[in-house]
Amino acid sequence: MKLPLEITFRNVARTDDIEERIRSKAAKLDRFYDRITGCRVVVEAPHNHHNKGNQYQVHIELSVPGADLVVNLDKGKPEHADLGVALRDAFNAAQRQLQAFAERSNPGRSGANMRITDVVS
Repeated sequence: MKLPLEITFRNVARTDDIEERIRSKAAKLDRFYDRITGCRVVVEAPHNHHNKGNQYQVHIELSVPGADLVVNLDKGKPEHADLGVALRDAFNAAQRQLQAFAERSNPGRSGANMRITDVVS
């Protein structure tokens, strides 16, 4: 990544394992689309909740030339009581947004937009 990765934890204990998992997933995004200029990840667990277990929220903001892509994976899904699942889902959503952005910004390279033209001799 061109700029350092910024990771913020709110109401979640910071551990080396979680931080390394986030760094690894961010590096995969950078390999997927090498024009990312910045990445901010916020991992949050609401302190007032009525559900059993924490429902983690993961927010990812990716800076790319000409746009900021934002993923807000909010609480509500029971499987997001597992931080690993919440991170996986958020980074998968970020990859989908990056792919859509790349296709919009360079439609000629997208397989769906390629045209085969007849060669006239």
